[in-house]
Amino acid sequence: MNYANSNFRFPKYQTLSLLALFLLFGNLFFSCQEKVQEKMITEVDFETEEFAPFVEPGFPFITTSMDGRDLGEGFPNNNISARVLALQLGNEAYACFDTDMLRWTVGWTGDFMPMVTMAQISYDDFHNKGNQIPKIGGDPKVATGSYPGWSAGAPLFSDPRTPSPHPQSPPWGAIPAELGRYEGLYTLGQQAVLAYSVGNTLIHELPGSVVRDGMTAFTRYFDVSPADRSLYLVAAEVVDADSVKEKENSILIHRDGEITGLGLPAGVTGVRLSVHEERYLVAEVAPHAEATEFGLVVWKGDQEHLAAFEAATSEFEAEIPTIDQGGPAYWTEEVLTKGHISPDTAAFVTDRLTLPVPNPWKRNVRLVDIGFFDADKAALVTFEGDVWIMNGLEEGIGRLAWSRFASGLYEPQSLEIVDGKVYVYGKDGITRLHDLNGDGVADRYENFSNAMAQSIETREWASSMVADPKGGFYVAKFGALDMGPETSSPKSLMGFRSASHHDGSVLKISSDGRSVEQFASGFRGPYLGIHPENGLLTGSDQQGHYMPSTPVMLIQKGDYFGVPATAHRDPIPEVTPPITWIPHNEDRSGVGQIWVNSAKMGPLNGQLLHLSYGRPGLFQVKIDSGSQVVQGGANVIPGTFPAPAMKGKVNPGDGQVYFTGFSLWGHNSEVLSALLRLRYTGKENFMPREYKVRDGGIILRFDQELDKTVAQDIAAYKVKRWNYQRSQKYGSGHFKLDGTVGEEYLPVLEAILSDDRKGVFLIVPQITEVMQMEVAYELKTKGGVSWSDKVWMTVNEVVRPDLLAEGFSKVSEGDLNQDYEASLLVDSEGEAPDAVRGKELFMNYGCIACHAVEGSGEGKIGPNVDGLYGSEREFTDGSSATADEDYLRESIVDPGARVVKGREGEMPSFLGVLSENDIASIILYFKTLKN
Repeated sequence: MNYANSNFRFPKYQTLSLLALFLLFGNLFFSCQEKVQEKMITEVDFETEEFAPFVEPGFPFITTSMDGRDLGEGFPNNNISARVLALQLGNEAYACFDTDMLRWTVGWTGDFMPMVTMAQISYDDFHNKGNQIPKIGGDPKVATGSYPGWSAGAPLFSDPRTPSPHPQSPPWGAIPAELGRYEGLYTLGQQAVLAYSVGNTLIHELPGSVVRDGMTAFTRYFDVSPADRSLYLVAAEVVDADSVKEKENSILIHRDGEITGLGLPAGVTGVRLSVHEERYLVAEVAPHAEATEFGLVVWKGDQEHLAAFEAATSEFEAEIPTIDQGGPAYWTEEVLTKGHISPDTAAFVTDRLTLPVPNPWKRNVRLVDIGFFDADKAALVTFEGDVWIMNGLEEGIGRLAWSRFASGLYEPQSLEIVDGKVYVYGKDGITRLHDLNGDGVADRYENFSNAMAQSIETREWASSMVADPKGGFYVAKFGALDMGPETSSPKSLMGFRSASHHDGSVLKISSDGRSVEQFASGFRGPYLGIHPENGLLTGSDQQGHYMPSTPVMLIQKGDYFGVPATAHRDPIPEVTPPITWIPHNEDRSGVGQIWVNSAKMGPLNGQLLHLSYGRPGLFQVKIDSGSQVVQGGANVIPGTFPAPAMKGKVNPGDGQVYFTGFSLWGHNSEVLSALLRLRYTGKENFMPREYKVRDGGIILRFDQELDKTVAQDIAAYKVKRWNYQRSQKYGSGHFKLDGTVGEEYLPVLEAILSDDRKGVFLIVPQITEVMQMEVAYELKTKGGVSWSDKVWMTVNEVVRPDLLAEGFSKVSEGDLNQDYEASLLVDSEGEAPDAVRGKELFMNYGCIACHAVEGSGEGKIGPNVDGLYGSEREFTDGSSATADEDYLRESIVDPGARVVKGREGEMPSFLGVLSENDIASIILYFKTLKN
């Protein structure tokens, strides 16, 4: 009956009942709403949270590296893998599958493995940087050496990869794709199905374990597509065997009373077991026109358990599960958080989107990158290898719904969304994630590309990935910095170790992920940004050895940026100059960049933003389009940034900039991780609209008309310049153009307003090429608002000004390059040494980010300074000294001369940056600090 069109009326008592029901359910509804509000997270306190272990029960894998060179006698000693799937096989059995070599690096029983990589060890000990190279935690049973696990046509027991140019360093990277390629894995509950190709044959493998009569063995079940050649699997290697026995369906290698066995269940045809060179246990799969399936059992034990192994082999049955329909969701709950909107107190403010901590899985959430599906939905990746989905952005940030999407990735630092698919870049390569059954959780972890080589060196980070709008990706890789645990890699140049042939490079990955091209090289620790429409590629690098300060770079094919250890070419070309340098005290750790392709960010529309980890914060970068040589400058975007800024993107919906980052290295903030939104409020903007250096002067342009009196007062401006020196020392001091130590002050002879009174031309004579120029100013608008700021520029080419086109009709050619008194360049030594001034310098130059004044110094990369003066210092070379005035001065101007034991020497020189009185003031401040 259609009650909407009837004359039916409820009786009075029914009306009362319905009213009662309405009140009852209404109260329940609002009660539920209140409970939802109670469950909505509004603040995160990482310090008080208790996180579950890094390895989650029930999830079948994590990706890591593995050093299997010291498993013991009888095992191959040439066994090291940079990228492995560490698989939980049940029954306290585990295996590492080398995705570069398609081999089982090691299978073992007992404990899983210690969590010692950087992401693992700092997971719940946030500032612990004492990472190590992973090794197994239990008893090794089977292993193979550094050769392909599979080959076609003939078994292969040598490494087919291009040898390293350093004899002591092993080759790194995936085997040639024509020999074999890892294709990815499928997750199905506690199982993982591996996919890889050998030649043109696709293989799916289900690894597992079996227990019989107290004996644990490893099982490997294969589905092999048609093959026109014989395929060979090396299942295990035993060194210095005593004897070899072949049985009907197994082969056994005896050594020192132990047996390593490879078993084939009865009834399998087309597969033959053999032993090569009395050490390699091999399964040969004959050519076949139809897909075939078979299983193997691999075991190591004593004679007492041999019968159990043989029984387990004969009884072994399995099948490859259906993989194209996905598996059950690992994480079904949503976590609700409420963000915090900043008051509109400036042109740009930072809103804070609360992270999903705590969550049902007690999982840490250290965000490092973000990508947008659409205006409402984003994906975010964490350093621990998780991907989260966040919904609710279209309704603002008052109700954000977070869910987990993927896990197990290896120290990822980048995420991109292309055609609705999530791509994540980490040390394991580029992984494309698929939700096969639409339950909101990834079931297929596709290897989109592992064409970029990766070494086991812990500092060879997979640092950055950006999507090329023309197809494919650009990826950046750190150089193998000489930090962290020693492996097999020898020293290369000061500050670097030998690593993969792609370290310290920017690489172009093809649109199908199958090929890689070196695009630019000579980096120390690069991060990237890309214009999402025209594909203009930019980047930054980490100050350190051969990298004197933080550069912002336009990156073009063939460029070389100055680190000879990562040039990867001979002869080494000329160094490509950056757009600009940023001084150490302003940004000692540059990371990602964002091109603002938005019409909703006001003065930042179309601009390039540079993110600073150490400051932390954001810079606006200006590229000088009037120069034939790339050059430009940078200025700080004022705001509050509670956590390191690393990566970000523009939301296609609200057009605002979202960025994130996490704490591990030195920085000037207190929060472990945060997700922020840089929002334009429409209020008056005081950042410069334009700044550039021209022959005879400097142009500054703003959005407002300037107060004429203040703008034309030359005392409102201070201009200085200096060069850096690129050397093997960490960072660089400041040097005058003649090479002597220090900075040069340039006189501002006149300040002339533009015709529209929104710009000023500073008459500065003797402009010449220089690596760094700083312009500080204190101005006032016509409306009476005063402010001060600085810009930092690089002069790679001196360009003649077009005064009329620039709107400076009152400036004539004769005004440029005027003569001036040399006394105007004299830099006063300044105030007498003073401890209070020393404290100000210590804070203003960012020393507090790396050196604690009090407390444990947890999270700081440098020694504490409380009680430093007069203490005994032990150095990495075994020597020691008392921290007197001479030692402290040396530590400030030449910190690499003597590195304190337990530290890694990551402090730049302040030679020429601080005056002698400045240094004396800082030492006086240190003297006031007592333990």
